[in-house]
Amino acid sequence: MSARFDWPALMRAGVQGLGLRPAEFWALTPVELRLMLGEGRGAAPMARAGLEALLAAFPDETGDLGDG
Repeated sequence: MSARFDWPALMRAGVQGLGLRPAEFWALTPVELRLMLGEGRGAAPMARAGLEALLAAFPDETGDLGDG
């Protein structure tokens, strides 16, 4: 089954949200449009497995740090 695009929503995002003219919208590649809409910015949030790996690598210290 092929994925379907919500063209009206994409057009609204491009024309109304980004201020593109229709010809500019249709000239974009899907990757360019995704980039302009901010999709894919930054790293993905850490999942539970990543947190558990950090906790295993850097366990909390149980000794007295002498800070009061």
